[in-house]
Amino acid sequence: MKKFNRAITYGTFDLFHIGHLRLLKRISALANELYVAVSSDEFNSIKGKTCVIPFEERKEIIAALNCVTQVIKEDNWEQKISDIQKYHCDLFVMGDDWEGKFDFLKPYCEVIYLPRTQGISTTAIKKSMKQ
Repeated sequence: MKKFNRAITYGTFDLFHIGHLRLLKRISALANELYVAVSSDEFNSIKGKTCVIPFEERKEIIAALNCVTQVIKEDNWEQKISDIQKYHCDLFVMGDDWEGKFDFLKPYCEVIYLPRTQGISTTAIKKSMKQ
């Protein structure tokens, strides 16, 4: 597979788990640099999500990973095209549960959907915490 210069991905990254780490490592292996956009608390509220971990702490966790070059803030759905252009990204990657949803970005960069780690998700962790 082609090695890209700069990849970008987006996510909430609440309750950071092995699935998050494995996905970010796989994305990092595809490019020289990895930019990660972490959803702000305000944006999560608009999406109807409530985070256990506040934005600044989620951002700090992601920034501490060796495979991540830079962390940016995601404030809205519409910023993806401007982020790709601003940060000169030639690869956009999301989990395969988003398959096809970001194909509109193909005129700006390569778009790839990677399989999620089986058996783990933030939603499942939150559900088990409530029990």
